[in-house]
Amino acid sequence: MTEVFVGNMAVHYGFIYLSADGDVGDDLVDAARGQQNGLCGALVPHQLSLITGLHTGEVGLTVEWLPEEPPIDLAWEEVVEVSFEVPRHDLVLSSFEIYLDVRVPATGEHRARYCAVNMDAGRQLDTTEEDDEPGPDRYLLQLWPAPIEPERIVRQTSEIAAYWHSVAGG
Repeated sequence: MTEVFVGNMAVHYGFIYLSADGDVGDDLVDAARGQQNGLCGALVPHQLSLITGLHTGEVGLTVEWLPEEPPIDLAWEEVVEVSFEVPRHDLVLSSFEIYLDVRVPATGEHRARYCAVNMDAGRQLDTTEEDDEPGPDRYLLQLWPAPIEPERIVRQTSEIAAYWHSVAGG
């Protein structure tokens, strides 16, 4: 396992992107429109659009690259999976005006598993940029080489995740 990013990520409007070039779409809903899951949009090529519960502030985020599919950790309350084409080793993790370079060991077809905990608590609490403490919600994005498969919702427990799933599907 390679940890690509570990730390707090500033979010504005409840989103984070992982993309090949840092150029991201303007519409989070379009990134997942027609998918079952609304938390990890994968409809824009070479880009993942990740939804957070917290609207504005910082959330804990870990991005991992693994050589094969990891077991699902049931400690995560929300778990969704999508396929993702990785065109280059160097990717950009971004949110609003923050752009962080990250590097993955392999290119090609990948599976992405996006996991979350405490999304409803994050949605109910918005911190400000001046706050030193991150929000209560935390996230894990796992990537591993895998052929293209349909996206799926593995686990859903929060109201805000249910809302975003319905937005994507509707």
